[in-house]
Amino acid sequence: MYELIDAIETDDDHEMLEECGDLLLQVVFHCQLASERKAFDFEQAARTITDKLIRRHPHVFGDSNAKDIDAVWTQWEKIKREEKAGTEHERPSVLDGIPRHLPSLQRAEKLVKKARKNKLAEKSLAKPAKQRYTKATLARELFALAEYAQRKDWQPEALLRTEINRQEKVLRKKETCPVR
Repeated sequence: MYELIDAIETDDDHEMLEECGDLLLQVVFHCQLASERKAFDFEQAARTITDKLIRRHPHVFGDSNAKDIDAVWTQWEKIKREEKAGTEHERPSVLDGIPRHLPSLQRAEKLVKKARKNKLAEKSLAKPAKQRYTKATLARELFALAEYAQRKDWQPEALLRTEINRQEKVLRKKETCPVR
């Protein structure tokens, strides 16, 4: 997947074609394995994603009156919640559904976004920064932290994952005990 993202960002059609093929191979391969154990096949997977796209995007395929992007997102989340309600995939927490195996920085971003959106984190979750960052200075700071961790023989991905897990526990407690 990362190779495909790189090909897209560098506008390299040849690499994009190759990486799309690699990604498609994974889909076909896993559909074949599922078919062999009589779970589902490629056609069912294609039909499922088609139905899901239509169902979750009534602003495109239906008669939704969503006027702006916020209304579209609210509607999408409501549809998704309703789909999962009463099933083994129901998500009782607003923090459920953040894939645990995302790269740590992406997972942190999603956790913070959901916490803020659902008013679990009205103030900073972490110690406030000593300076105001621009995109460029924040990027340099992130790079410097990665370099520092490497010099210490620490794994920044694992360190951040540990902190995310700690923060998630705190947020889940706030969610179940809403004394704020």
